[in-house]
Order: sequence, then structure tokens, then C-alpha cells
Amino acid sequence: MTAKQFGEHWWSKRLITVLESFGYGPRLARGRGYARSGAVQELEIRPGEVYASVQGSRRRPYSVTIEIDVLQAEQWNRVEKQLAGRVDLLSVLLAGQMPEHIEDAFHDTGLTLFPTRREFMADCTCPDMANPCKHIAATCYVLADRLDEDPFAMLAWRGRRKADLLRRIESLRDAQAWAAVDAAPEPDEVPLADTLDRFWESAQPLPQLPKPQGDERPGAILDRLGPLGVGVNGEGPSGARGEGGEGRFPADLTDLLRPAYDALARR
Repeated sequence: MTAKQFGEHWWSKRLITVLESFGYGPRLARGRGYARSGAVQELEIRPGEVYASVQGSRRRPYSVTIEIDVLQAEQWNRVEKQLAGRVDLLSVLLAGQMPEHIEDAFHDTGLTLFPTRREFMADCTCPDMANPCKHIAATCYVLADRLDEDPFAMLAWRGRRKADLLRRIESLRDAQAWAAVDAAPEPDEVPLADTLDRFWESAQPLPQLPKPQGDERPGAILDRLGPLGVGVNGEGPSGARGEGGEGRFPADLTDLLRPAYDALARR
């Protein structure tokens, strides 16, 4: 049977690598078997603290605590501004994953996401004087396992819950969008009376109309349509009027449109 591996994703592997860089490598290895055997009966991640109950050689489980610094509100605000400005990071966060370069957002503000040796404090109620003892080491591996299940637990350890983080980032992005709109220059408003001579001009040249094909002549479409059966009140194209000076002009609407088609074709 294959032994359980801890740290499947990059962020959980990163945690184990960081802890091993503290010089804990040989000591951590002692707790790997404990972690695989299920000795860690309970593990809870709180802001700045991981608490675990680990069964040892005695009847009563030992209590393990691992502490790191909690980022203050002002520090989180700086990180969140960085995240809000990085679409590549934000899109991965919204997908429920840990962006591979999320540490950049912390480093750019002089902070770190994963614990440093200076701040990392671990304690166990067992009589073993070594630190980390095998119970602390086992807790570290199970913590990595927990991060595989929920990468946002790493951020919660630093003091920011997932819901609060995403809500803050969305708020910052909205504020940035409105700031960009406010900063955009207002278009110059020109009175309509001053633009009448160019009102119908196009900012771009209009495309050339296709040339008639073969013997197609202007108004050929009117021939294909045939009489529309629609008369027009008032004057016709020659100034003539219906009977008695009023009423319906005898010509069909298609006949009245032909001069307009001819004029357009000559332009």
C-alpha cells in the first residue's frame, strides 16, 4: 500500500519547504509517520494560530499550537490593493485556487504570506524537549494536508477569511473603476448651432457604393418590385397635382422614387 503523501498542490508543498528550511527537516520526518497513522485527531486554523490535538504514547492527547503573526488591517489593505490590480491573481482566487504568484502581492508590500523563521512559534504539551517534537511535526504535515483541501486556510491563518478577502477586493476594484471614469477628460461640448455646416459629415469616409453590374441601371430594383399600389398626396416630381389641385397624384410611388435613384447614382 502506498504511503500517504502530504502536499499535493504547490501551496502546501511550499509550506513544507519553508518549514524544512528552518532546519526542521530531520525532526519533521519523525512526525510524518504519526501524521499518516491518524495521530492528529483534531486540527483547527484560527487567525495567527493552528491548534491540534495529537495522540501520543499517553492516554490523554497532547495539545499543539503553532503561531505566526496576524497581518493588521492596514497591511491587509496594502495586499488587497495589489490583488485587486492583478487580474491574473484575482481570476485564480475567484476560482477557489491559490494563485502561483500570490506571494508577489505580499512581497511588493514588504510582507510575507508563508511564515518566516523569526515569527514561527510552536509548542506542545508533551515532555519531549526537542522543538519541533514529533507531535508538532505531525501537525505540520496535517496542516499541509488541510491546505490542499482549502488553500484559503493559509490566508485565514494570516487573519483574513475568504469571504472578507473577496468582498474587499471587489470593493477596491469598483472604486478603481469609478476613479478611472472620474479621471477621464470630459468631451468638449460644442453648441449645435456651430456644427450645422458639418452635422451630416462622417468622421470616416463612407464606403464606395458598388457599381451596377451588367446592364443594371439606377432604379432597377424598382422594376423588380413592380408597382407598389401606393399613391402620394400632394405634388409629384413635376409639380403637377391631382384633380382639383388636391387629392391623390396618379403616379405610383415607384415612379416618384426614380428621380431620387438617378440623382444618387450620379453622386
